[in-house]
Amino acid sequence: METIPESSTARKRRRDEENVPESEDNGDALPLEQSLTFSDTLVALRIMHAQFPQIEKVSVQPFVLRSQLYSSVKDRTQVDRELEILRRDKVLRIFKLNTGQDDHAIMFMDDYLHQIEHIIKRMESKKQDELPVFEWFKTHVITSKLEPSIEHEELWTLLSFVGKVTDEHISLLINAGLLANMVDGLQCVLVLTMPFTFQTRQLIDPSMYWFAIPNIGSLLKGLSQGRKELLSFLNRRRYKEMMLAPLEKKRLRLSPLDMRFHLRDLIGSGHVKTVHTPSGLVVQVSKD
Repeated sequence: METIPESSTARKRRRDEENVPESEDNGDALPLEQSLTFSDTLVALRIMHAQFPQIEKVSVQPFVLRSQLYSSVKDRTQVDRELEILRRDKVLRIFKLNTGQDDHAIMFMDDYLHQIEHIIKRMESKKQDELPVFEWFKTHVITSKLEPSIEHEELWTLLSFVGKVTDEHISLLINAGLLANMVDGLQCVLVLTMPFTFQTRQLIDPSMYWFAIPNIGSLLKGLSQGRKELLSFLNRRRYKEMMLAPLEKKRLRLSPLDMRFHLRDLIGSGHVKTVHTPSGLVVQVSKD
């Protein structure tokens, strides 16, 4: 039987698909194509929570990006409405992420409290006299202030209900990664530098804090780099697309987060889209 030589285009397509290595562990979870959309925000949260990648040497409880929920529940207004209800009912907390974009992470309240407990155990051998502030924070601040940010004065007042607060207490919460200074992106200053050039710098608002997820720094770096790597991979392909099933099995080199995590994120943010074909779902780069 005569063998038809492989065309140069086919060889290039095959090389592109092989360029990103396959993931070593996809677990027993359903393929993304079979678990991409849901009708209920809480169901979507629980599924994505269960599918959060296992990452060595990073002690962060599972979280879900708002963009990932947008990829799975078609009605974004429904997502926002149901998240607000769950937030008010203290089922979860919403965090503004320091990625330079409008990213928000959602973490179940039980997981966040567990994260705080982990911080307390880590700090026990260092700041014995100031450790009570973590319990004050957990019992009086977290349960009272459900928004993503808090004013310095309100934080001080809530902590003062159970103890005498000092600046060292606030610094300890910041150093533990539970609070982050709020950068006022609307207020900038022009700084004159030598030789007579101007630089724009953002100002930090000392009167406001974001609530933060401890130990998330390396994951935020991976999130940004993984987005770029995945988009670059798709953009290099001839039609800027790839079947979802084989793409999901690939492993990104620059991110500890798995392909499933990044695909949900980029679909929800609108950077890529899925198209139904007779062969299955295709992931395409969205046109500008």
